[in-house]
Order: sequence, then C-alpha cells, then structure tokens
Amino acid sequence: MALTKTFLLIKYIAVLFLSNVILVNGNELDWWQKTIIYQVYPRSFKDSNGDGVGDLKGIEQKADYFAELGVGAVWLNPIFKSPMKDFGYDISNYTDIYEKFGTVDDLKSLKKKLNSLGIKLILDFVPNHTSDESEWFKKSVKREDPFTDFYVWRDPKGWDSEGNPIPPNNWISIFNINSAWTFNKERQQFYLHQFLDKQPDINYRCPQLRKSMEDVIKFWLDAGIDGFRIDAVPYLVEDENFLDEEYIDPEVPKNEYLNINHTYTMDQPLTFEIIRSWRKILDSYSKDKNVDTRVMLTEAYTTLSKTMEYYGTEQEPISEMPFNFQLISKISPQSNAKDVAKSIQDWFDNMPAGKWANWVIGNHDNFRVATRYGTEMVDALNMLVTLLPGTTITYNGEEIGMEDVFVRWDQTKDPQGTVLGKDKYLTMTRDACRSPFQWDDTYNAGFSSAYETWLPVNPNFWRINAKAQKEAEVSHYKIYRQLVEARKMRTIQYGDFHMHTPTNWTIIFTRSLQNETTFIVIINMGTEATEPDLTTLGINLPSQLYVYTASINCRYKLGDVLGSGARSFYLRPKAGLVLTTNDLSGNKTQPSSSSSKLASSITLSIISLIFFLINK
Repeated sequence: MALTKTFLLIKYIAVLFLSNVILVNGNELDWWQKTIIYQVYPRSFKDSNGDGVGDLKGIEQKADYFAELGVGAVWLNPIFKSPMKDFGYDISNYTDIYEKFGTVDDLKSLKKKLNSLGIKLILDFVPNHTSDESEWFKKSVKREDPFTDFYVWRDPKGWDSEGNPIPPNNWISIFNINSAWTFNKERQQFYLHQFLDKQPDINYRCPQLRKSMEDVIKFWLDAGIDGFRIDAVPYLVEDENFLDEEYIDPEVPKNEYLNINHTYTMDQPLTFEIIRSWRKILDSYSKDKNVDTRVMLTEAYTTLSKTMEYYGTEQEPISEMPFNFQLISKISPQSNAKDVAKSIQDWFDNMPAGKWANWVIGNHDNFRVATRYGTEMVDALNMLVTLLPGTTITYNGEEIGMEDVFVRWDQTKDPQGTVLGKDKYLTMTRDACRSPFQWDDTYNAGFSSAYETWLPVNPNFWRINAKAQKEAEVSHYKIYRQLVEARKMRTIQYGDFHMHTPTNWTIIFTRSLQNETTFIVIINMGTEATEPDLTTLGINLPSQLYVYTASINCRYKLGDVLGSGARSFYLRPKAGLVLTTNDLSGNKTQPSSSSSKLASSITLSIISLIFFLINK
C-alpha cells in the first residue's frame, strides 16, 4: 500500500511538472528573439599587441564586458583575409582571417570564451563581391575554369573615337565614382563593381560559384559559428539583359547614383532564391546537428516593401530578421514624436504575420546617436530600441554614449569619404563613427599601447569611457544595464504593445502582459518640459507608478514613486523615463508573477495530495 501511494505521488508530481513545461515552452521564444545582439567593429574594439589595430585576441580579452553588459550575442564586422581597401568588405579569402586580426585558431579561441559565458557569435558575410586580389578573380581574368564565369563580365558596348572601350550600360557605382564598370585589359572585357573598382561583383548565375559560396557557409558553421549577418543583399544579382537604368531627373549630372531608379541592379527575383537556399543550409545544419538555431540576418537598404520580402514566407522562410533601418533612415533630429511613432508603426504594419521585428539606431555606417541627436537623447533612444517588441541590435559604444570623432582629411581612411574628395569627405566619411572604443581614461582610452592608432581616439575619452560609467552612481552604461535586465522579463519578451503620442513631442508606449508588471516608457523629444497625464491614454493604470530607470538628465531615480495623473510629474527636454506598475527596484530579475503563482499552485497541490494519501 505504501509503495502504491508513493507511486501515485510521483506520478502526480510528474504530471504537474510536465504541465508546467508545456505551459512555459509552448510559447517559448528562440535565443535570437530574447537577447540583444551587440555589434563589434573589430579594428576599433581592443588592440592586444600594440600595433594600433584591434584584433580577435583583444575582443577575447574583453569578453567579460559582454557578460557584464548582459548581451547574449556578439556580431563581428568582417574579419576575413582582405587587402582592406574597404576595411574588410573586400574579401580575398573567405576561409582565412586578416593577419592583423589574428588566425582561425584565434577565432575559435574567442568562440570558446564566449561559449563559456553563454554568448553566441555571429559573423559578417559579404557575398556580393570579393577583392580584386582574390585568387578567384585573378583566375577569372585568365579564364581559368571553373573560375571563368565567377564574376560579371561584359564586352564593351563599343569604342569611342580615341579607341577607348565604352561601358556596357549606364550603371553607376554606389560610391558615386561614375561607371560601375571597369575595363580589364588582360581579359579585354568590363567587370561589374557596384561598390569600389577593387570589389568586383560575383556572378550568381554561375552554378560553380554558387556551390563555392555554399561551401564557405558550411565551413564556418562547422567552425561553430552561430549565424551570419549578410551584407548588401539587394545587390547580389543584376538583370541579365543589362539594360540602361532610368534617370529620375535628366537635368542632374548623369554620374549621380541617387539620380537613377535602380530597377535592374537591386532586389532581383534570383536574389531571393539564393538567400532562401542559404537559409535552408542553416536550418538543415541546426536540425541535423541538433544545435541551437543558426540565425540569418540580412542587410537590405531598400524600400520598406522590398525589405519585408527578405523575411520570406511561412512556407519558404528567408531571413529571421532583415535589418530594420527605419529609425536611421526615416527619422532625424528634426523629427517629432509622431514621426518616430509612424516609422515604428510602419514596420509593424508591413511585417508579414508571424515574423519578428528588430530595432537599430546606430551602426558602423552612420554617425553616432550622441552626435546626431545630442548626448541628452542617448538614454531615451536606448529605451526606445530595447523595450519595443523585437530584438535589439546595439553598435559598440552606444551603451556609453560615445560620440563621433573628428578625423582630419590627412587621417581619413574610409573610401566613401576619400573618393569624393576633400570638400565632401566630412559629410560622407564613416570614419567618425568607427573610432576606437573608450575603455578608460588611460593612454589611448585603454584601446591600444601604440603611439598612433589606426583612427584617432576621441579626445573626450577622459570623460566618456566605460570604466568611469561603471563607477558612477548614474550613467548611460548603468541605465543600459537596467534596460537589458528588463528584456529578461516576460512582459518585454511576450507582452502587448500600445503606442501613444499625446503631443507632437511626447511619445509614450506601454508593454503589458496578464498577471505581469506593466512597463510605461515616456520620451520627451522636445525642447520644453512636459507634464504627461497618463490617465488620458485610455489604459488601466494604478494611481501610483514606480521609476524603473530614468535618463541621466531626468530628475527622477530608480525606485521613486510617481502618480499617473495630471501634474504628477514632469519630464525635462530630451529626457526619457521608464515606469512600472510594481516596484522592481529591489530585484531586477525577480520571477514573473505567473510563474510564482504556478509554483505555489503546484506546491499546494502536492501538499494536499500528501495529506490525502496519508489519511487514506
């Protein structure tokens, strides 16, 4: 009888436990949906050997910083072998590492260190073009099979009166250096380059080339990489008829890239087929190896409708997340709250059903947030991108409010700046946002022991650096950490989203989930203080709310109690505030209330059963 009672007790506990698992995991998000992806620009993160250039060993030395920050994945800008004419986006060997960054073994060592900290590693993959110093290209020039058709080659359209070859059509390079075609005297044909002439475009109509690129993906998957951010995907394939593209304004000089409708050089049907085939490789690898999802992120600076096509469909998925540049390309310091709300809502309205959003406010191609909007807006914008539904991608340095560095003409490295000349480089160079990371207030901000770093360290490093912000009572870093902790809560991961713009300069959104703490995010984008009345928003809120975190220019602090009605509090210009319906100041990672209630219910049920069996 005792054995029977014991068996019944164990069976009942097992049923309750399995019910709990089904309840929790039935709607469980994948790892890439729950975490923050932290973008590292390797040249500028940490120099381990004193040559003025960041490297893989330097990133490994600072790996604990990622864990302290709370991010779950690190994405590296290109680290492959390259002559660095476009700083890694001109790859000469896809399965080797640029010598100043280290070796393949160094990458594996970094991966092992990150794994020990529970952090994933994502690599930048640049499939549109290689370097002209690639062995593939050299052999293609010589028409050596199987490389003969690895690149986009075309005969001249004709010859001018001086005997010079005429390009096949009017296509213009993205870097605005006139024709996208360069004539190769040895092969006696033009090759296409949508970027620099040192970056010849790959030909995806060549089956051998497609297989070679698939082999590259498999090589890095076997090396343990957790996914890829795929660069410049809209340009992979061109229309096979090579027709001239239409000018938008015939009066504008014909070498202006922005004056052309890029009908035949972007977003071709075959592009989506290729990317879809790569997604299948990643999915098959995850399934066959029984490992976590190998994620695909795609960079597509294109129209919103075309960007959405890179999600694919439920039956034929492509990218887990096409990068969302709405908050970079659609808003500016002149934008008001309604502009911001529209850019956010446009993404949700256009996103295919069942897909997942992501939010980007800065990266290696755009001026830094603190420079674009001012230091006062850093925390508020971090609140925006970390607490919206979806995955956050953070560019290194945004968490401490790093600013752009001034780079003199004689110091500039970025080809996007240099090809346009001295008069235009300051408005076009990307060097300003790629300066070395500011670790502390020691020599070269703790980035390098070299006398001269590859780009100058921002001279404000004595006041803006990670060490100082870790030690300060209030700082951008500490606010960012609080936001990361909030993302671990079920409300932020699974909760509903409602957005309000009660004034032209105030944006408010809420994240709520039944039986969980509600979050209210309030951002004042204006130049005057505001006194939001939360009771007019049409949502059910208690009369008392608690400050979860506040921007450094806000008068409130963690744990303060505020009212929700009119004149209960005010928000300074450019300030941000996160309020909650429960006081979370004591424990940021306290268990969710529903989980606690479920655990209590199970405990009470077990106790009741024990008493029942004892008294039976």
